[in-house]
Amino acid sequence: MSSGGFSPYRLARVRKLLERHVESGFVPGVLAVLARHGEVHVEATGTLAFEGAGSTALMAGDTVCRMGSMTKPIVAACAMTLVEDGTLRLDDPVDDLLPELAGMTVLADPAGPLDDTVPTDRPITLRDLLTFTLGTGMVPAEPGTVPIADAMDVLYEAAPPDEWIGRLGALPLVHQPGERWMYETAANVTVVLIARATGRSFGDVLRERICDPLGMKDTAFSVTGESIGRLATAYARDDDATGGPVVDDAPDGRWSRPPVFESGGGGLVSTADDYLAFASALLAGGAHHGERVLSRPSVTLMTSDQLTPAQKAVSGFWPGYFDNMGWGFGMSVRTRRTHLGPSVGSYGWSGFYGTAWYNDPAEDMTTIVVMQRAHAGDQTLPMWHDFWTAVYQAIDD
Repeated sequence: MSSGGFSPYRLARVRKLLERHVESGFVPGVLAVLARHGEVHVEATGTLAFEGAGSTALMAGDTVCRMGSMTKPIVAACAMTLVEDGTLRLDDPVDDLLPELAGMTVLADPAGPLDDTVPTDRPITLRDLLTFTLGTGMVPAEPGTVPIADAMDVLYEAAPPDEWIGRLGALPLVHQPGERWMYETAANVTVVLIARATGRSFGDVLRERICDPLGMKDTAFSVTGESIGRLATAYARDDDATGGPVVDDAPDGRWSRPPVFESGGGGLVSTADDYLAFASALLAGGAHHGERVLSRPSVTLMTSDQLTPAQKAVSGFWPGYFDNMGWGFGMSVRTRRTHLGPSVGSYGWSGFYGTAWYNDPAEDMTTIVVMQRAHAGDQTLPMWHDFWTAVYQAIDD
């Protein structure tokens, strides 16, 4: 007998997998949400921390977690609300609102000196930002070997939005706008663009257009008041001495106060409950519980592969990733099925501290995982292959 299109017997394998990661000491707690055909299954095990008060607080749907790069799809959705109301256009240059990015130059050689540049072929557009093809982003390189990589590393130091965008505009682009997909930076530029287009902080715009309509009461750029007691401790990947987890951010740490810069690349905290509301809205074509935040055509656009083969030629960064994947607006889109996991057309993204979300329209399914250990979001790790196998083998209809 199945429940919501899942086998109850086979769902137990998901829980056993999660329990193994807690029992091994990899994380103090982990939670998975599997939603299908209108039914929601939650598997939670462990606690919010290895130490302190969090060691007795159980993981739950309202546990607050740092979502890392799962911030990016929410930023893209917020941007599309401004496209829908005519505040922004996808193919208009961003120069008027972001004059710091007008007339930028491009490196003659992506690995060469910063002063050897050529002019840009055209201005940067909102479409470039949402598809991560604005021409710059993370550059994987050993320190001291590639000048633009070192310059971009410095750029990520905290600075107010106006100062940050000015520093970005003073650097050359790595590629021509629209030429290549490059990770991370575009989401932060989008945040500054939305703030300037509306004359308000991005956090306020996000709350008004996405979070409040969907009831996402715990999604924000910081945690305050009694909610801090529900914030899980975040751990670094390894302690150099023991190889085990070490505290990277405690509940009274960085996210306990408003940030200098509301990072669109990875600054949000949220809960599994809140993120399920966002994911459910996209899976339903832009509405959840009678509240519409986006039109169905916008959702279709956001969740379709927007990249050309040439744009996917991401030299040295996640080699082979785009063999089976594409990129929509702020999130990945699966283009070929190679494992038991997500179907072709599935979309979503993962996060630095071990969070992950994917919608699978072909299966009418949403899957969300939350934990708090750095780099656990690397979808190439064996634990993630095992997780997606456990989820998809449980389907029974």
